[in-house]
Amino acid sequence: MMNRRKFLKASAGFAVMGLAMPRVGFAQQTLQAVRGSLNAEEFGIRPGAAENQGKAFAAMLERASAENLPIFLPPGIYTLSDIDLPARVRLFGVSGATRLVNGGGALLRGRETEHIALTGIVLDGAGNGLADGVKALLDLRGVRALAIDGCEIVDSASSAVALERAAGRIEHTAITRAADVGIYSIDAAGLLIDANTVTDCDNGGILVHRTRPAPDGTRVTNNRIARIRATFGGTGQHGNGINTYQAHEVAITGNHVSDCAFSAIRSNGGSNAVITGNHCLRSGETALYSEFSYEGAVIGSNIVDGAANGISMVNFNEGGRMAACTGNIVRNLSRTGPYEKDAPGFGTGIAAEADTTVIGNVIENAPVWGIEIGWGPFVRNVIASGNVIRRAGTGIAVSVVEGGGAATITDNIIEAARDGAIVGHRWAEPVTGDLALRDNPGFPHLTVARNRVS
Repeated sequence: MMNRRKFLKASAGFAVMGLAMPRVGFAQQTLQAVRGSLNAEEFGIRPGAAENQGKAFAAMLERASAENLPIFLPPGIYTLSDIDLPARVRLFGVSGATRLVNGGGALLRGRETEHIALTGIVLDGAGNGLADGVKALLDLRGVRALAIDGCEIVDSASSAVALERAAGRIEHTAITRAADVGIYSIDAAGLLIDANTVTDCDNGGILVHRTRPAPDGTRVTNNRIARIRATFGGTGQHGNGINTYQAHEVAITGNHVSDCAFSAIRSNGGSNAVITGNHCLRSGETALYSEFSYEGAVIGSNIVDGAANGISMVNFNEGGRMAACTGNIVRNLSRTGPYEKDAPGFGTGIAAEADTTVIGNVIENAPVWGIEIGWGPFVRNVIASGNVIRRAGTGIAVSVVEGGGAATITDNIIEAARDGAIVGHRWAEPVTGDLALRDNPGFPHLTVARNRVS
């Protein structure tokens, strides 16, 4: 029989073996990357060399592409300029230790490539300017298969990554201090942006755009985005953590987005958007935005804590319609925003205008309106039901302007609404008493029933 001391000794041995196994696995992966790869020294490329090694590096890439071989770069600093990536690039480094530094002009750019894979590489802009027409330290246009994994991209004088017509993935990569945007994709062809960290960028975190409205299908998932400024100014064009423009069928899920000058997540003209399970903290303007000519948005199970406005699904005048807003927590809003706003100003929890359900949300500390239904005549088929609203200026503000469509307000709990629980408005002006206290609101397009007010 095994006594206690022998058992503990054996258990300790198994524990050490378990801890050691990942190290062996990583070593095996590194050896696999090295085995069969080109030797950089054969091309005169040396880590830490003072001179710019761009020409030798380009020759190595061409050779590897022609022979379909990977390249392993040992730890060290490699100063490069104007590298045009060939059709096939598989570049491996030691995470955090293999550093490609921009010597000026451009670092890595590719046009109409087949396969681009960067693993464990640091791209360092060193603050050096980029050549005219180069948008980012990694500037790729037309990529059939992209794989960026475990890299770092720092100190770009413009954007960190710029993609056009790219398919593939960007994962587990840290991007910081880009003078424009962290990741900018236009006209993607099947892109996954997952588990990255994007911080301290001047104008945007992750942007998914299209040149004209069309299905895009990009997935933006599980990223951490923080401290995004709006250096170029404007009223929402810049300063967003995640921004889509004219890109349909995009999913934005499970992201943690904090301290953005404007929105944590902003979908402009994106139909069939899914925005779920995100943390949106301390947004300078509207935390979650579905705006302009969109059709279809699911906004659910998000947490908004700290913003000028919480969630907006608006611009029916531009064709914006059809949304489901459910299960969100929106709290701690402010009347202070990044620009002067017409009445009623900032401080609204959730705003909806057309063909939209607002169900089962919790809103707390909205200084102007807890829920806004419609704006002037722009209201149609809105349901606000089963929501909890605490400590708002007005609990629910609903448009009673002529020409508006149906709105149903039922089964909400409204507590401590300073200026009334449910009030009819003509644009920003309150024009009714508290409709929650009436059996009949007196407006044929409104149904108000079974709301609990305290």
